[in-house]
Amino acid sequence: MMTGLFGLISLALSVFPAAAQAPEVKEKPPMYSYVANWQVPRAEWPDMDKAVAPVNDVLQKALDDSTLVGYGKDTNLVHQPDRETHDVWWSAMSMAGLIKALDRIHAAADTNSAALNDAKHWDNVYVSHFYNWKPGPYKDAYTHVGIYKLKEDAPDDGLDNLCQHLIVPVLEKQLADGVILEYEIDTMAIHTAAPGMFAIVYLTPTPEGIDTVQAAVVAAVRAHPLGIQAFASETDDSGHRDELAKSEGVYK
Repeated sequence: MMTGLFGLISLALSVFPAAAQAPEVKEKPPMYSYVANWQVPRAEWPDMDKAVAPVNDVLQKALDDSTLVGYGKDTNLVHQPDRETHDVWWSAMSMAGLIKALDRIHAAADTNSAALNDAKHWDNVYVSHFYNWKPGPYKDAYTHVGIYKLKEDAPDDGLDNLCQHLIVPVLEKQLADGVILEYEIDTMAIHTAAPGMFAIVYLTPTPEGIDTVQAAVVAAVRAHPLGIQAFASETDDSGHRDELAKSEGVYK
């Protein structure tokens, strides 16, 4: 059995009795997220908090005036030679909100920061129609990201069906139980990579929350063992990746 949220997604593609399904889930207005990634040299890691402090100040003001609905920063816990070590992100209910915040950040940026200037940098912009959160700040939390890729011949509504019939109901239960603080299912709004990628993101306040979510996934997979076979027919296994980060931020 594959790890992460692989099994969770596969369930919606199995023969899922209508009577067993949760109440209908409808997609929400688009939420856009800007993620600024840095691959920071190890010697500069202690300086990152100081380097991004002006950015946090800008983002808090944008949250206060409702330009944004959330922002935060992450430190990668599972390091790879070609991946980010740190990121800063912010979310808005329009693309305009993202760009307004970005313009403010550029105006306030510290151009003398060695931690940022010495780092490899890239950005991604995502959109989600399936998301939810508990308002308020969080610190020393954990973000799990499962990245997947649909096959070229997958149905156009395949991801929507997965979200509506299985992924969102399961994550909503975890949110209601206090196991997670936020979740979203993202696709790229600005395609800096090939189309077909999607990411399932959840935020948990404790390390134990990761185990709880994984246990719920395993239980669901056992209840519907044909799901993984169906999932394999719709996705490209080579596109699967996971990320785990230590996180700090706030949602409005």
